[in-house]
Amino acid sequence: MSKVKIGTYFEEAQCGFTPRTAMEEAARCLLCYDSPCSKGCPAGTDPAKFIRSIRFRNVKGAAETIRENNVMGGSCAMVCPYDRMCEEACSRCGIDKPIEIGRLQRFAMEQEAAFGMKILVAPEEKKAGKVACIGSGPASLTCAAELAKAGYEVTVFEAMEKAGGVLTYGINYSRLPQEVVDRDIQAVTDLGVEIVCGCKVDAKKIEELKADGYVAFFVGAGLWAAKLPDIEGANLAGVKTAVDFLKDARVSGGKADMGKKVIVIGGGNVAMDCALSAKLMGAEHVAIWYRRTIEEAPADIAEIEHILSLGIPMTTNFAPDFLEGDGKVEFMHFKGRDGVSSAKVQVDTVVFAIGQAPEEMAEIAEFAKNPKGGLVVDESGKTNLEGFFAAGDIVNGGKTVVEAVAGGKAAAVEMIAYLEKR
Repeated sequence: MSKVKIGTYFEEAQCGFTPRTAMEEAARCLLCYDSPCSKGCPAGTDPAKFIRSIRFRNVKGAAETIRENNVMGGSCAMVCPYDRMCEEACSRCGIDKPIEIGRLQRFAMEQEAAFGMKILVAPEEKKAGKVACIGSGPASLTCAAELAKAGYEVTVFEAMEKAGGVLTYGINYSRLPQEVVDRDIQAVTDLGVEIVCGCKVDAKKIEELKADGYVAFFVGAGLWAAKLPDIEGANLAGVKTAVDFLKDARVSGGKADMGKKVIVIGGGNVAMDCALSAKLMGAEHVAIWYRRTIEEAPADIAEIEHILSLGIPMTTNFAPDFLEGDGKVEFMHFKGRDGVSSAKVQVDTVVFAIGQAPEEMAEIAEFAKNPKGGLVVDESGKTNLEGFFAAGDIVNGGKTVVEAVAGGKAAAVEMIAYLEKR
């Protein structure tokens, strides 16, 4: 039995297409009249159109279709859950297997980079009314790009040192290399969008921006607040949230100190990312513990299969009970779902990937919030405050990158209408 090779933190989990294999895969497309795959993309990237372009060797046309419809097309190509979106809608599902739309999108974006294509161009004449986007995740960057394409002056304000939000700080490098994120960000700044990092926006800053001519605001702050369970020992050193763990891994370049034994609590894609990061960073023993069955785990099956292929075990039907240690965590105790079983595991680091929470938005403005602390908006992305719009994780509670892109696009349409009426 052959062993799966475990790469380094910077080694990509999956290789892309070559020109030959991309053409062969695109040739499998049935050229459906009603293009169900395009209807299955929340961001409207239009897979049917770019697949046709690749099929007929028009790689530039494919890259144009993707970038014009989805400015974060490079990142989405790497992390989208295609199997339950566009690929699930593919008509070939009823024949053999769906077109590998994600890898074809990645191929087109790689060709864009290889040939130095500059696809998006902002109009030279600027319209009246400046716009500020708070946060630099996929929703904000998409909203900023759409507004810039419409001729508005846009500035993105980011509290962290680098732009990208969850794309830069919250996803394993092997799934989403930073150079891919940087190219997407470059496509946004090429439109004239200014990104100011290291700037946390508060109510005072909002008033300063209004005085400087900013008349509309987009909030795409994401979910960065710590979320730990209310159990004994949760405050011990070595106990981390998924957000902090993944951020430390990216910032340290895969050299974060986590000890030899790492346990990840959770069953979603973020939990899989944490376990993968720990394994690639050199932890000797990595394991996932999940309180439900593997069938109930929300992670994509491809992510679970990849984790298992690396020898990372996934123990199910056990929930966290309490943590034990003298200042630093040493043991993790679990209780079985059957009400009888229990387990005690020696650990150096425990990562809780049990969901993220939004940061307090009251320091910016008095927004209407839902019970989980997210912002309440109407169908157009408007908040309860005049001139303020929002989308992405801060609204939907944390879904996919492509859904954040879709939210940013929709909000931009409403913001343009709002700006034109002033």
